[in-house]
Amino acid sequence: MRIAIDARHLRDFGIGTYIRNLVRSIAALHPAEEFVLAMGAGDAGELPDLPANFQTAVFPYTDRQLMNDVTFPAFLSRLGADLYHIPLNSVPIFMPKPYVVTVHDLSSLLFPDRSEVRSALHELRYKRGLERASRVIAVSGATRRDVENVLGIPSSRLRQIYNAPDPVFREGTPADREMARGILDRYSIQYPFILYAGTIRPQKNIPRLVEAFAVLRGELEGHAEFGDLRLIIIGDEISKHPEARRAMIQSRIANSVRFLGFVPIETLRVLYGAAKLFAFPSLYEGFGLPPLEAMACGTPVVTSSVSSLPEVVGDAAVIVNPENVFDIARGLREALLDEDLRAELKQRGRRQLLRFSWEETARQVLETYRDARRKQ
Repeated sequence: MRIAIDARHLRDFGIGTYIRNLVRSIAALHPAEEFVLAMGAGDAGELPDLPANFQTAVFPYTDRQLMNDVTFPAFLSRLGADLYHIPLNSVPIFMPKPYVVTVHDLSSLLFPDRSEVRSALHELRYKRGLERASRVIAVSGATRRDVENVLGIPSSRLRQIYNAPDPVFREGTPADREMARGILDRYSIQYPFILYAGTIRPQKNIPRLVEAFAVLRGELEGHAEFGDLRLIIIGDEISKHPEARRAMIQSRIANSVRFLGFVPIETLRVLYGAAKLFAFPSLYEGFGLPPLEAMACGTPVVTSSVSSLPEVVGDAAVIVNPENVFDIARGLREALLDEDLRAELKQRGRRQLLRFSWEETARQVLETYRDARRKQ
């Protein structure tokens, strides 16, 4: 069997993590199948040293191009594949069959940023793409239920296959700690801080996190260790969501909150490891990789009681009600000040990480390819 994978988002965070680690892990299993990766211009060097049964084919346009619904399916049809894998929720209208789709979340449907008419059209297109798929991979039980209940995709065509953290996120060695000091000095970080990392969108709940941090800051005024506690927020498109900065100004903690925007992955790893705790009070996640990435770096996590997050973090995080500012503040306080709890969370985090493996993800995805092909 020859399988074509849409790898045009290879360099993205999130989706890129999925594509890179899935391809590497499939290659490490030495399957009999042949693979062709549809990449953007300049992407070929991102996955070096793949075995001989992996080829690349350059498609120079993104899936945001106006003609993607026509030109990309035509390009795929010329690759001679028996099966196609679209690793995100963006299926071209004229997508050749058979194909498999990975659904990471339904945030664009549940938290629309379009007009009612455009949102309705988006849902119809989204549903059509999944209805025509031979198999739909959902990255968590919560996402599987959403796909089944919101879009009506039959359970017989759904497969739940977990993601896993990128192996780059891990607790540091002494050499890593020396490098980390250099990175922290470069960002002028010499104070204790709480970290958030992710996108800056309404469902991420950043304004409530800022307000909860303001409550905690007030309680810790004059504290010997945390009197100068800061909140560092990493994420793109901050300028498109002024409500986060507005919450900071209204809470009168402008000098205690830093928005760093996009940072390289090595810097992100250092910040995960240096943070006193990682806060992720999201209102909705299809899987939620950042809490696991923080755990992999040995950092206690505070996260939400909704969607996939309890499923992903298990008992290895402090769970809060994301709609209650004071409950978020309570979780931050406990994870910050209770040393016994912090040590227990770190230990539980290491155990929880054992549930997620890219090798196991790759095995299950390969079986899904084979199953989809058999059922044609």
